[in-house]
Amino acid sequence: MGSSVRRVIARVLTVGVLLAIIVGAVFAYMNRQTIRDHFDAQNFNASNEIVALIDRIDLTATGERVFLASAPTLDASQNFNAQCAKVDHSEEGHVLGCYSGGRIHLFEVTDERLNGIIEVTAVHELLHAAFARLGDDQRSELADKLYALYEELAAENPVLEERMSVYAGLSRIAFANELHSVLGTEVADLPDWLEQHYSEWLNDRASIVTYFESYHAIFDELKQRASELQSLMAALREDVEHRSAVYDDEVQQFYADWENFVQRNEAFEFSDNPDEFYRLRDEFYERRDALGAEMRSLNADIERYEQMRAELLELSELNHELEQQLDSGLAPPAPAPTQEV
Repeated sequence: MGSSVRRVIARVLTVGVLLAIIVGAVFAYMNRQTIRDHFDAQNFNASNEIVALIDRIDLTATGERVFLASAPTLDASQNFNAQCAKVDHSEEGHVLGCYSGGRIHLFEVTDERLNGIIEVTAVHELLHAAFARLGDDQRSELADKLYALYEELAAENPVLEERMSVYAGLSRIAFANELHSVLGTEVADLPDWLEQHYSEWLNDRASIVTYFESYHAIFDELKQRASELQSLMAALREDVEHRSAVYDDEVQQFYADWENFVQRNEAFEFSDNPDEFYRLRDEFYERRDALGAEMRSLNADIERYEQMRAELLELSELNHELEQQLDSGLAPPAPAPTQEV
């Protein structure tokens, strides 16, 4: 009797162990990416710059794990271009980051006027890494929802539509992947379901959008002021050219009338009517003064035009300077590897 009970207990324990092994195996398989990310993140030796960056973008535990598991690099040399050589689309002609081969690579922009651009790029690429970790069904379902939302937003937001036009040639899923990163970093007002989605990786998505708006405003203000100056200059130039033509005609007419007046005076036509002489002379003085005032006004407007042209040139130079800060093609060569003896 005792041995029979022991055999039953042994069988039960064996079955229990087998079930535990099976459940554990299923759990490990279902969560293999998370487990892999955990070990990859633990084994990644993050630089001080990457650690500080993670602190600034305020990631959740999941977000930090995925970010570190993607072995992020922050590079201001040509090595960045080599790492992101396969990227065939960019924002306004610049590649500032990429998620390639399961790794995140970021271009190090050091100009303080563009503070926030690294943070936004880091989260943009993190969201690519997150999208890559979704299952096929999850990606397809999310893509459908993102496309539907994009149609709504683009109808009222031409800036977003223009922003996404650079990805127009991508496949449906690839476009959704880019949209997933753009919406998460550049658009403030999103539906609750999407905010909840992003909260898996981001503690404070609003701060990332603030970073984006801050550095993007610099370029927007430059473009807006340049456009304003160009409109003002075009209108002023048209006005000055018209008034100059009128002024030239009036000057010629003035000299013709004055010569006629002088000839009449030399012919003693006003001998019997000096009042007429003084009346006409005073009219000429008034016309001369008016022409002088118009000339000064034209010169002032021409000077104002030149000032606006100089400001426009300064804006163009500043925009070019900032664009160069974003051009990884101008980065210095990668440093030669050091060898310890």
